[in-house]
Amino acid sequence: MTPPPRLRRHYAPATMLSFPRLTSHKVAHPGWHLPDLTIAVVADLHVCIPWTPLARVERIVAAVNALGADLILLPGDFLMDRNLPGRAVPAAPIIDRLGHLRAPLGVAAVLGNHDWWDCHLSRQTDFARNSVAEALEGSGIHHLANRAMRIGHGGDAFWLVGFDSQGARKHLRLPGFHRPDDAFAAVPDGAPAILMAHEPDYFAEGDARAFLQISGHTHGGQANLFGWRPMTPSAYGGRYAWGHIRDGARHMIVSAGIGYSGVPLRLFQPPEIVMVTVTGGG
Repeated sequence: MTPPPRLRRHYAPATMLSFPRLTSHKVAHPGWHLPDLTIAVVADLHVCIPWTPLARVERIVAAVNALGADLILLPGDFLMDRNLPGRAVPAAPIIDRLGHLRAPLGVAAVLGNHDWWDCHLSRQTDFARNSVAEALEGSGIHHLANRAMRIGHGGDAFWLVGFDSQGARKHLRLPGFHRPDDAFAAVPDGAPAILMAHEPDYFAEGDARAFLQISGHTHGGQANLFGWRPMTPSAYGGRYAWGHIRDGARHMIVSAGIGYSGVPLRLFQPPEIVMVTVTGGG
């Protein structure tokens, strides 16, 4: 068996087909009384030929499995941006490859804006159906479409909450598909909760029901000019573009993701797999 590729831990400019680096963040929260939790995050794959082909997804799956994280999160945008020069890959083979991810506490996913807007099935059915959502059914990956799941860990438990995309119909100037109150409905007051939301902008709402939000969407701006990320797709500019963002006792981790939107180019913002360690204290 070929060993999984070794993840680069250093910062470097990215070539178009460079293998993702590994970025690590530590979140210390005084309300976390469970054992330390490790979360691997793989965001914004935008699977397509030639930029992120299925063979590359397979290598990423092997590398993530080798990290031995407790939990694996996939915060959306599996499909190609149709403005990107390349050939799209259907949802079914993408989810088939990702179905080989393994973690003791499971693998969970939410949909991103491109999973809706660039899904032929969604557009043909006026967003009544979605090819990624249908591929996730029965895959072993938990699809958290505005819902929460309780996860036991070290004799206690926490809640993982998932939002559907906030920008799924932005092109049509229509509201997104996220429903925060539905998503948090099952979570007891005061219970430790982690939110997975494709777009980071919800963090500005100040919702204290989750102490940690994990997002993608921005690609780190896809261009990082000494910390200036002018291409960041956010209403808040570069404020939520990348990395560990804090607001009092709340934390957000924004992954730069794997793939591309618009142009197949990353300038000083390499693709990345993210490892988050949640611990008590803070």
